[in-house]
Amino acid sequence: MNRPTGHPAIPAPRVGVLLINLGTPDAPDARSVRRYLAQFLSDRRVVEIPPLIWQPILRGAVLTTRPRKSAHAYGQVWMEGGSPLAVHTRATAEELQRALGDTAMVDWAMRYGNPSIASRLEAMKAQGCDRILLAALYPQYSAATTATAHDAAFAALARMRWQPAIRTLPPYHDDPAYIAALAASVERHLAALDFTPDALLASFHGMPERTLHLGDPYHCQAVKTARLLGEALPLPVHLSFQSRFGRAKWLEPETEATLGKLVSEGVRNIAVLTPGFSADCLETLEEIALRARDAFLRQGGEKFAFLPCLNASAEAISLYHILIGRELAGWVDETSF
Repeated sequence: MNRPTGHPAIPAPRVGVLLINLGTPDAPDARSVRRYLAQFLSDRRVVEIPPLIWQPILRGAVLTTRPRKSAHAYGQVWMEGGSPLAVHTRATAEELQRALGDTAMVDWAMRYGNPSIASRLEAMKAQGCDRILLAALYPQYSAATTATAHDAAFAALARMRWQPAIRTLPPYHDDPAYIAALAASVERHLAALDFTPDALLASFHGMPERTLHLGDPYHCQAVKTARLLGEALPLPVHLSFQSRFGRAKWLEPETEATLGKLVSEGVRNIAVLTPGFSADCLETLEEIALRARDAFLRQGGEKFAFLPCLNASAEAISLYHILIGRELAGWVDETSF
């Protein structure tokens, strides 16, 4: 059948994988950070206070004081290619694309900031992706991370006349492949240290405690990840939560308080990992590798090591190859995985 005159060109159908991470300002300056925080902290999934109460606080005290402090923190960890989260997520997409070859097209996006989820979905659709896996890189599910990433994708789809078919990557907090990747990464980094830690601390991003009571599974999934990792490693693994904000009661135990408690119990040498993060970012590199380290040494600790996230390591690419291959079943030739 001949196409009508003037019919638009239609690219060959492809399968796509969109890696999604939280977000980042475009530059380590107050103006860029203010723009990023305004978007991030206006998300009803992130801050569940009614907007009539929250927005005056956000536009007042928060966005007039926090951007400058955060910009300074970003400046301490900014990389040549941009923010650490963007650099590592981009590298992960590139490495995964090499691993998948022609099986699927791999792209990446940020929930807040650039590149946006909507822009990358549009670009993937324009390149023929009529089936797309949304791979939000959060091992533990939270409404404030996984769900809001999906919200943004579905909102973009709502504006499309011709929508691609969509699948979403489930949380993988207890997947044997994830625990194995974490354990292998930890052991590789421990082998490079010039000391042997007395213990490991798994620090997860904090959430208000009320999210647990409202049904968010994040806390339980974080606890299970830490338990399984402890079973896979020869060192004891302790659990904590970081990145508190505001006056609400947050999940406990808190990271710096836990470090002090461990010192009081005789732990002098420690290694800290952040298994709730798929890639290093401000919260891992500045809050843990710098501030938590200072807190540990100040409270009497002797040696502190920060263990990097999976980032675009061989362990990460092997893990994502397994997880994504599983979710693409039926869309691609399974013998290609």
